[in-house]
Amino acid sequence: MIDNFALGLTHLLMMVAAVLLLRRRALDHEDRNPRDDAGA
Repeated sequence: MIDNFALGLTHLLMMVAAVLLLRRRALDHEDRNPRDDAGA
């Protein structure tokens, strides 16, 4: 019982972390650095 609870809890926490990371607005926008284009 404890093993199943521990496995379920850790998987739930990893799923919550993944959902929160995927909902970030920073994933939708890519900031370009002008210095990156200077060498090309």
